[in-house]
Amino acid sequence: MLKDPHAISVEKLLSEFKVDPDKGLTAIAIDEGIKKYGPNRLKEAKSKNIGLTFLEQFLDPIIYILAAAMAVAYFFGEWLEGTAVLIVILITALIGFFMEWQALRSVEALQKMVETQANVLRDGKEVEIKAVGLVPGDIVILESGDVIPADCRMLKTESFAVKEAILTGESNQVEKNIESLPDKIPLANRKNMLFKGTIAVRGKAKAIVIATGVNTEIGRISELTSSAKKEITPLEKKLKRLSRWLIWLTLFFAILIIVTGYFQGKDLMLMIKTGIALAVAAIPEGLPIVATIALARGMLRLSKRNVIIKKLEAVQTLGETGIICTDKTGTLTENKMSVHHLMLGSSEFPATEAEKFKKDPAFERLIDIGCLCNNSKMKNGEMVGDAVEIALVEFAAEMGFDCKEIQQKYPRIQEVPFDAEIKKMGTSHQFEGDYLICVKGALEALLNSCDLVLTKEGLKEFQDKEKWLQHAKLIAAEGMRVLAFAYRESNQEPDKESLMDNLTFVGILGFLDPPRKDIKQAIETYKNAGIRVVMVTGDHPDTARKIGEEIGLMSEDAPGEMVVHGQDFEEIENLTEERQKTLLEAQIFARMVPGQKLNLVEFYQKNKAIIGMLGDGVNDAPALKKADIGIAMGIRGTEAAKEVADVILMDDKFTSTELAIRQGRTIFENIRQFVIFLLSCNLAEIISVGLASLSNLPLPLLPLQILFLNLVTDVFPALALGVGKGDPNIMKDPPRDPHEPILTKKLWSATILYGLSITASVIGVVVYTHFKIGLSAIVVNNIAFYTLILGQLLNVFNLPRRKISFLKNEVTTNPWVWAASGFSILIMVVVYHIPLMAEALSLVPLSVNHFAIIIVFGVASLLLSQLLKLLKLTN
Repeated sequence: MLKDPHAISVEKLLSEFKVDPDKGLTAIAIDEGIKKYGPNRLKEAKSKNIGLTFLEQFLDPIIYILAAAMAVAYFFGEWLEGTAVLIVILITALIGFFMEWQALRSVEALQKMVETQANVLRDGKEVEIKAVGLVPGDIVILESGDVIPADCRMLKTESFAVKEAILTGESNQVEKNIESLPDKIPLANRKNMLFKGTIAVRGKAKAIVIATGVNTEIGRISELTSSAKKEITPLEKKLKRLSRWLIWLTLFFAILIIVTGYFQGKDLMLMIKTGIALAVAAIPEGLPIVATIALARGMLRLSKRNVIIKKLEAVQTLGETGIICTDKTGTLTENKMSVHHLMLGSSEFPATEAEKFKKDPAFERLIDIGCLCNNSKMKNGEMVGDAVEIALVEFAAEMGFDCKEIQQKYPRIQEVPFDAEIKKMGTSHQFEGDYLICVKGALEALLNSCDLVLTKEGLKEFQDKEKWLQHAKLIAAEGMRVLAFAYRESNQEPDKESLMDNLTFVGILGFLDPPRKDIKQAIETYKNAGIRVVMVTGDHPDTARKIGEEIGLMSEDAPGEMVVHGQDFEEIENLTEERQKTLLEAQIFARMVPGQKLNLVEFYQKNKAIIGMLGDGVNDAPALKKADIGIAMGIRGTEAAKEVADVILMDDKFTSTELAIRQGRTIFENIRQFVIFLLSCNLAEIISVGLASLSNLPLPLLPLQILFLNLVTDVFPALALGVGKGDPNIMKDPPRDPHEPILTKKLWSATILYGLSITASVIGVVVYTHFKIGLSAIVVNNIAFYTLILGQLLNVFNLPRRKISFLKNEVTTNPWVWAASGFSILIMVVVYHIPLMAEALSLVPLSVNHFAIIIVFGVASLLLSQLLKLLKLTN
């Protein structure tokens, strides 16, 4: 690591690293650099090793209760029961371990897909690499929107500015230069240095990497990454709260059954064993791991559909999202611009007639400006860059002009990059000893800087500015994006501060960017799902409105208040109640500057909305970070936007957000079904044994049978529910309240009624076989045991909502449910036919008539639950 690189001359630095600034490092130098300095990563928290992940499965209150039950069983000399509980603990831990390990590896793999990229010169070629592969001495090419990938010293700048708030706390832009500085100078004043993690907000630069990884400024001063503890997701918190509540409830019932049985004169040891078994059965062992499994599987599903989720909790939040704020260009539209309309100083015409006006001096000058004030370029045989700038080059070519020739004729010497705040861009060019200044931008941004207008007759005083605004409004009302052009000639080299002053106005172009074909259906889907889509754009209000009408965002007769102009968006602290109501109902915010996007997100959040924000530019980063869900574009999104986002759309399609929200909702509903199924089954076991104990009936379940049930009919179908594809109509429901518990009062009622339906069948079969047929206690027990298993397996079909078809729904179409049920039945068949296992579970041979009784009463539990649904007593 070089000491005080800001004080060393550029020549000395290049010599130190033996690098040519125009060619970059060689392959040999890169290999040596990686061996010497290691990967360009900050110190990270070590990912959990396999042993620690397994041990953590035992650090859960549910496992503590199971361990206590095992200890009690061993204390009373019940080795079989104690060992059975131990097996339950080990199987629970193993299932949790394998699921979590797979989930962790999947999440890590997804995060590697979105690592920061860097443009670097190597062996004379500009290539894009993962920033982790940078080494000191690398020559990096930077532009607005990039995250600075390492500590660098400036070599070349074109109005390059950076935000260094991550290091200095200052939110202002810092203009960079290449001059050497004194040794002793504060970090914030090192104008020739770039620091890892800061964000380029303007211009372009070339720089040499000085330090990477832990040797960077941020690497030395920050231990946050390595010391940060893993935050559990809100969903996991809700599940943990539910688990704790169930533990206390379970202990209460277990003690009650033991005490009741004792006072009825039943064998104390049998009642203790039964109480322990019920405690084990009632606790939902799968609960702690289901959230991780469901969320991780959701992330993987979305990754296959080009949606990368960077944080587990983002999947859940997506399901709660009530408002989606989105840009227009490239998100709701195709981002394939074409010139559609022209208006020059003395004429107005569609692009199809432009050929007739090629001799107009204003037309020729407009073509010059469009080619010169333009940063698009040819890369790998195709044009890359801003869609408007590409359209300008293509339009010039259609008119018979060659932009490359024009650029060679007028070499660029200076640029003021486009700034979203001032809404214009300017460049200066040299020509035969004089200078040509070219400017393009929003019409209202250029008008105040123009004193003259170029017409067929030559230069005239620019007086009719209002007429141009009216014409631009009409063009925008047709859904076109309006761009204005101006220039100035000078015999002196212009300075940057006055570059865009005293201009001559040339004209405006209308660009057509058609809406994406699939957007209208997506907007309709969101409306049905109770999600509002709000367009937030820098475009003209009339352009935005026209597109909004075409995609179904608003109707043609919608009042004007539905479109808010950026200049009318006041500070949120000063809004009246009436104004707040207007803004909350608005569908489009036009001519918005970056700071206002952040204010809009804060405004919605202040009004208790869960916000999803789509963005792609460096100026979108603050709003993306502030939103409940920040969604960045993977193709055209800047590194800064992708860095702070929670979700990245790798295909840049707005419709992909619908997939993500659907998945978020599905995961929560799957977990709900998991919990309802597990609790209703466990409740049936507790109440069945409790009622039998209180009424002196033969016990429907013996201790080892309860433990066996816990492993077979509980866990596998429940886990299958947790990974289902969900209700296809889930996007017809309103967004979920983020404070809503996993089980609402209505769902608790359903859980209890499903449990009671199974209980009724089990107690019913006990009464029927004991009193009506007069079977022995062990045969009654076996019939009740199998009835309970069948009732629990069929209980899975109670979970779809009442309004959904019983035969075709998210459960019946879930292959995992059928596989889990089949596997559970297979285990029962195997156990029944293996004498040793049958003896351990007190199973005896049963006749065909006995199995017929089991089927009748087992199916009866399902029919009873469905009857309760018809009576609207359950969901």
